[in-house]
Amino acid sequence: MRKVSFFRSIHIKFVLIYVLLILIAMQIIGVYFVGKLEDQLVENFQSGIKGRIPLLEYNLKEEMNKDRTGEDVPPLEEEIRNILYDFTANDISEVQVINNRNVIIGTSESDNQGVVGQKIQNMMVKRTISFGEDLDKIQFDKKSEGRIWVVTSPITANGEVVGAILLVAKIETVFEQLSEINSIFITGTVIAMLITALLGIVLARMITKPIADMKKQATAMAKGNFSRKVRVYGDDEIGQLAKSFNHLTKGLQEAQATTEGERRKLSSVLSFMTDGVIATDRKGRVIIINERAAEMLNVSRETVLSQPIIELLELKEDYNFDDLLAEQESIVLDYSTRESHFILRANMSVIQRETGFVNGLIVVLHDVTEQEKLDRERREFVSNVSHELRTPLTTMRSYLEALSDGAIKDDELGPRFLGVTRNETERMIRLVNDLLDLSKMDSRNFTINPDWINFTSFLNQIIDRFEMSKERHVHFKRLLPKEAVFVEIDEDKLTQVIDNIISNALKYSPEGGTITFRVKLLDDHIEVSISDQGIGIPKDNLTKVFERFYRVDRARTRQLGGTGLGLAIAKEIIGVHGGDIWAKSQEGKGTTIIFTLPYDPVQEDDWL
Repeated sequence: MRKVSFFRSIHIKFVLIYVLLILIAMQIIGVYFVGKLEDQLVENFQSGIKGRIPLLEYNLKEEMNKDRTGEDVPPLEEEIRNILYDFTANDISEVQVINNRNVIIGTSESDNQGVVGQKIQNMMVKRTISFGEDLDKIQFDKKSEGRIWVVTSPITANGEVVGAILLVAKIETVFEQLSEINSIFITGTVIAMLITALLGIVLARMITKPIADMKKQATAMAKGNFSRKVRVYGDDEIGQLAKSFNHLTKGLQEAQATTEGERRKLSSVLSFMTDGVIATDRKGRVIIINERAAEMLNVSRETVLSQPIIELLELKEDYNFDDLLAEQESIVLDYSTRESHFILRANMSVIQRETGFVNGLIVVLHDVTEQEKLDRERREFVSNVSHELRTPLTTMRSYLEALSDGAIKDDELGPRFLGVTRNETERMIRLVNDLLDLSKMDSRNFTINPDWINFTSFLNQIIDRFEMSKERHVHFKRLLPKEAVFVEIDEDKLTQVIDNIISNALKYSPEGGTITFRVKLLDDHIEVSISDQGIGIPKDNLTKVFERFYRVDRARTRQLGGTGLGLAIAKEIIGVHGGDIWAKSQEGKGTTIIFTLPYDPVQEDDWL
């Protein structure tokens, strides 16, 4: 046997792998540690400075609101300069104060006092003054050749923005600290690698020596010498391998027993598979069928053995056994009835020898009922979307063609046609917005931002908004708890749900009708119901009103401007909150939409 060179030996490979694994582990730990440390240092730096801004804002607001009509009152710029001088620190480069006219009225930088009285061009400051937002960003400063942190914060008085604070901080010091930490980590990594290499050499020798001995013994066994035994150095994995050599002869004698054991294992696997498996002989007769396949086909194993596969699968009219052997694609088996849908997909695999002789066929059955249902729902969804978009587009095209043919010059038809076009455009916008909401909910990225909200006050505010803006003479009746009821919800998402339900109730309520709002406190949830006195929903349609694009009366809904998605969106949002939603109705008497939300009185006590 040819001797293995040093660089190809397991000894050097073991050392290299050991060193590389340690190196990779150190690098992964280093990247994670430095990344987390950087985030923490930057966050601490920013929070330390942001914590001082409210006091500065308060002092500036007091000075800006002070009456300066007296003769002894110092100028505003001088007072602001004194405040800013007291606010300076080593980690702050400069602080500027800007009024609501974008004019700089003070700066903490003594060498930059010339900017006082000038208009500022910084877009962050303008946006803060316009919208009252706190803004910040890290950018590179060419003057100091380092990174700085720029913060803008509004100065508000009586709910109005009267100015803004522009703060520039030296955040480069944080990154300099990180560079020093990186240097220390690299040095530690190099030292660890040297120690690891030495330990790897020692461990490699401990492992490769018994392996070399086993190689010699294996060579002797290959020549037919089974009398010698492998020397066992220990009871570890290598020692166990040596013992395996010694038991090799006995293992050969037990091969037949092992084969039988494997056959039983295979039978067990077939019995517990989630897919159905059927095997045939070379004539297409069933020789093996597992429990799952028998369950899928609603047959007993004993009665189908030796039965032709094409009869068992009910394919006799379309296929023969040779067709199944040549079939490359899967076959769909539809066993649906009026009461239920049941669809299987059969995949064929030929049992064939190396010589090409066919021994039989294996058929694997997959239950694809749910998959086919989802595909059907997807096709219906696409069809509904296409129809809902095509209808307003067709209307708009007709009216626009009429306008282009001269109707726009008609003082009566022109404005009316433009109004129809605008309404159809708004309808398409509502449809697209609802589709976007549903798309977000269907994706895995859809999340809510719950907070503890007084639901009684929250619902009253929504009702008040509709009561003030309603165009029809409809009465609102409130049966709500007088005490505060705190629930953990996403206020924006629940507002969307309740808005949809109230809007539907208003659309279908008669003139002078009443919409009733109820909130019941139950053991572990609250039950919210909104009832109208409209035309109602047929009993057969109650479970379908929460499906997408479903409408009880399509003509009336389209006339009132609905998209058919409001209740579907409501169902998704309520489901994410851990609640449930359903409808009750009587034709001609009205409809009630009811939904529940989790409610924990113990948690509520903590908020009172």
